[in-house]
Amino acid sequence: MLKEGQKAPSFTLDDDHNQKVSLKDFAGKEVVLYFYPKDMTPGCTQEACDFRDNWAAVKKSGAVVLGISADPVKKHEAFKKKYKLPFTLLSDEGKKIIKSYGVWKKKKFMGREFMGIIRSTFLIDGKGKIRKIWSPVSVKVHVKEVLENL
Repeated sequence: MLKEGQKAPSFTLDDDHNQKVSLKDFAGKEVVLYFYPKDMTPGCTQEACDFRDNWAAVKKSGAVVLGISADPVKKHEAFKKKYKLPFTLLSDEGKKIIKSYGVWKKKKFMGREFMGIIRSTFLIDGKGKIRKIWSPVSVKVHVKEVLENL
């Protein structure tokens, strides 16, 4: 897992419109980079909708929100459209960036162990350094915590 104060790993991924997006595109801006397990699932939908519902405060802070999961671009496109999400979703089907941020780990659910994304958020400053890490994330209070740190 990465640590606060470290340089954030760079990346270029396809967004929900099949356009390339890189971390370097947001130099000089704070980036809320959040990793989530899967589009259209209850916790992931709640987290995304909380960012959407607090969008005015996010915009006022000048920060950018980027969500990353291993879902394909088409699924991101449908998720974004269904819930009217105003921020960018990035597809990491190969899990290269997910692994580079250290959020691909062993999980347990109903007595079963499997590898998956640990819900995590990285607040990256305008110089590309990790200012704050939340992992694992508690969905109910998460967006409030992020806003308090912007």
